[in-house]
Order: sequence, then C-alpha cells, then structure tokens
Amino acid sequence: MSRKSDPHDAKRDEALKAIKRVEAESETVAGSTFVRMADRAKSHMSAADKDEDDRIEVWGTRIGRGLGLIFFVGLVIYLLVTYVLVK
Repeated sequence: MSRKSDPHDAKRDEALKAIKRVEAESETVAGSTFVRMADRAKSHMSAADKDEDDRIEVWGTRIGRGLGLIFFVGLVIYLLVTYVLVK
C-alpha cells in the first residue's frame, strides 16, 4: 500500500526545519557570547596565559588578580556608599 504524499507535509517539514535553524542560530549568538566571556574570565583568573613550569609566577599572578578583584569590588562599594547612598 502506497500512501499519497500530502502537499501540507512538505510545507510542514520545511517550516519545522526553519524553526530549528532559527533556534540554533539564536542560541549560538546569545549562549556562545556568555560562555565565551565566562571562559575568558576563568582562564584570566587562573593565570592560563602564564608558563605552567614556573609555579611561583602562576601563583603570584593568581594572587595578584584575586586581590585586584577584591580591591575593585571594595572600591565600587565604597563609592556607592559615599556618593550614591548619601543622605
């Protein structure tokens, strides 16, 4: 028994393919940007750009970058309290 192909099936399949393509492209733009930024921050804070053989340089870089981050957060809090939340 052969079944006649419905012309609506071809349109339906084409529409489903278009929807899947749009979902994949929109996910790639938004998702990959966030993932790329998170990976970049992670590799920066873990001193991935330094020579792995020199443990002192790697740990010194990690400590320095961590302290820099703590200083930045503290500075932002101080400036908010001093200039924005003034009574």
